[in-house]
Amino acid sequence: MTLHAEEEMNDDGLSIFDVEHIILTGEVTERQNDQATNEWKYLVFGQSVHGEAISVVAKISVTEKLVIITVFREQ
Repeated sequence: MTLHAEEEMNDDGLSIFDVEHIILTGEVTERQNDQATNEWKYLVFGQSVHGEAISVVAKISVTEKLVIITVFREQ
């Protein structure tokens, strides 16, 4: 998890359990190519543990680990 993602998660009152729940039960709604790094980023939409609509932006790193880029509440 990036520092930015952790800060956004904390600002929105979310926990790592919410992020994990969204990744495990949510849906990939968009795939974007980062022009600067040529890496794919994925927008995953789902619900927090308490049923709130949340999106997670993630990518697969060069070491094949999932990196959470950011987390935000849907308006």
